[in-house]
Amino acid sequence: MDPTHSALIVAVAEAEPVVAAHRDRLDLAASWGVPAHITVCYPFLPPAAIDEHVLAGLRQAASGVPAFFCTLADIGWFGERVVWLGPDPAHPFQALTAAVTARFPAARPYDGLYDEVVPHLTIGHDHPPADLKAAAGAIAEHLPIHARVTSMRLAVGIPGPGTPWSTLEEFALG
Repeated sequence: MDPTHSALIVAVAEAEPVVAAHRDRLDLAASWGVPAHITVCYPFLPPAAIDEHVLAGLRQAASGVPAFFCTLADIGWFGERVVWLGPDPAHPFQALTAAVTARFPAARPYDGLYDEVVPHLTIGHDHPPADLKAAAGAIAEHLPIHARVTSMRLAVGIPGPGTPWSTLEEFALG
């Protein structure tokens, strides 16, 4: 079956040892094979619309943001439904999102549902608050996590369990 969705993410491999077991239980995207990440733009364009012109635009967007280091030290919440780690600094992630949406205005992060996009690495969502709080507490013991960000990834797949996503291309930051 052909992919129906695409996403632009920054994979954060340094976070995997700390968050993987929790994400496996609490974050649906982990069941799709999506690594620990900070979303740049989801949904992006339909995979059928991604051609060499789009890939070239993504290369340009990524190259306009220098590679950087970030620290994941703060646990945040969206209500009691989503627990996440916030990167410091957040502005390079915001710059990536702005560069992508400037080139592809039809690609609105989270379908334009939020006035402000908050860069975050999701630990878990839509589970009982007690389970999310327990995961947050366990992860807090291993913070901070230091990461080097050198690329943005275009992933494609079908949302849903048992439907692994794949990387279409990695784009080096400037």
